[in-house]
Amino acid sequence: MMKTVYTCFPGGKHKVLTMSYDDGRLEDRRLVSIFNRYGIKGTFHLNSGIVREDRIPVEEYKELYQGHEVSCHTCTHPTIARCPLPQVMKQVLDDRSNLEELMGYPVRGLSYPNGSYSKEIVNALPALGIRYARVVGDTYGFGMPENYLEWKATCHHNHDLLRLGEEFVNLHKTQYLYMMYVWGHSYEFTNQNNWELMEEFCHMVGGREDIWYATNIEIVDYMEAANRLQFTALCDKVYNPSVQTVWLEVDKQKVEVPGGAYLSL
Repeated sequence: MMKTVYTCFPGGKHKVLTMSYDDGRLEDRRLVSIFNRYGIKGTFHLNSGIVREDRIPVEEYKELYQGHEVSCHTCTHPTIARCPLPQVMKQVLDDRSNLEELMGYPVRGLSYPNGSYSKEIVNALPALGIRYARVVGDTYGFGMPENYLEWKATCHHNHDLLRLGEEFVNLHKTQYLYMMYVWGHSYEFTNQNNWELMEEFCHMVGGREDIWYATNIEIVDYMEAANRLQFTALCDKVYNPSVQTVWLEVDKQKVEVPGGAYLSL
């Protein structure tokens, strides 16, 4: 009899939370501090070509965003759907190279500045080394994206965050993979005087055993590794050709498949 095999997140979990914040404003310091207190991971999309007093100094990036992800937001934040494609490509590549020099690792994500993009830009991004890109808007759901280059979040933090967070925490059907993805700008908390909103949300969703706390690129990389697993026709054996460990649920039992391993299920 064929076994029922499900893909799981690391540790055999079925829920993942990721946060996504743009522009690198000074309020990122407070936001990172909140995330760190509750064990939550964020992705911060930065414009390396903008130097202003209200922005985090580039020399602070490496220390401040340690344990989180730094991602592209183009070099100077133009509305790229109106720009010639060569200019868009230079905006992305310059931002990538600047951020990589500062952070010391490959930068492979993007959020579209002003939410602006086109099909031509989407099609060009893989050649620029960009593996995912976040669009503007909310799904108000917890599904995985069909296309990581047009990745829409669950919600902006001002759009039913606490209600959706409570719903996410209470999801219990392990036959599904659930993702909650929150986006915004840290300066909005100062402008609207509602920092307590993020404090309450992180207190509610942080430190839970059934949630994987991940950056955007960690989700992309993990799901790619999961999709590379090679199963026998009866799904009674599996080979993991990746370096990264992948977790499965096999007839309701959690199974760890280390990188390079060939296992009987």
